[in-house]
Amino acid sequence: MLISKLKTTYSEPVVYTAHWQNKPICFNELIGKEITIQFTGLLVCTSCSKKTNKFFGEGFCYPCFQNSPENSPCILKPELCQAHLGIGRNPEWEEKHHNQPHIVYLAASDCVKVGVTRSTQLPTRWIDQGAHSAIIFAETPNRYEAGKLEVELKAFYTDKTNYRKMLRNEIDNSIDLIEEKWQTVEQLPSDLQEFVSENDSITKIAYPVLNYPNAIQVLNLEKTPMHKGILKGIKGQYLIFENDFVLNVRRHSGYNIEFTY
Repeated sequence: MLISKLKTTYSEPVVYTAHWQNKPICFNELIGKEITIQFTGLLVCTSCSKKTNKFFGEGFCYPCFQNSPENSPCILKPELCQAHLGIGRNPEWEEKHHNQPHIVYLAASDCVKVGVTRSTQLPTRWIDQGAHSAIIFAETPNRYEAGKLEVELKAFYTDKTNYRKMLRNEIDNSIDLIEEKWQTVEQLPSDLQEFVSENDSITKIAYPVLNYPNAIQVLNLEKTPMHKGILKGIKGQYLIFENDFVLNVRRHSGYNIEFTY
């Protein structure tokens, strides 16, 4: 079976599921139990589904890494998006995914992070990043405009998640996202202020975790093909095991494994 991104349902706490072994599995029900993951050595491209000897980027064979719209430069830098102009690696795909309403948001954990996502991806995007809480900053008609706004906000906030702090559950409870939002609005160019959302509701997220790790040990299935251990929790797209081991599920998308529990 191939590892695929865990699907999430916003609940208290978040519910994680995946269609592994040709059947749906609720990972919340596996917390506290021993599971085994054995990498078979087979890699399958997440874009074209062809076998490959090596992954490039996150789960791509080399041709897809070079040409797939899922790996376009504007995935990491939305301000480079040209979907609104009808231009892209695959204009039809770009129209469906990038020339659509997007959200610029602020998410809080150990610090405030700015990010961009399609409007249909909330709160999934916040959950995948392991955010403690989040607020909508602005709503734009496409990815390009959201990217322009994000560039401005990166003068005040990071756009990177410190995964180690996230996994240790280091949270700054003094962060006031509403205050952060409106203080920052005043410093934006007037042409971008029109996109700012009046929605000040804050989404708080709890994760199904028994124990958070301390000295984090990241598992790499190519270096350590087999791991057996008690599942202690799930946060973001990470499985947290006993003895501080963690597995980034998304990072291992396309890896063929044998999975037992």
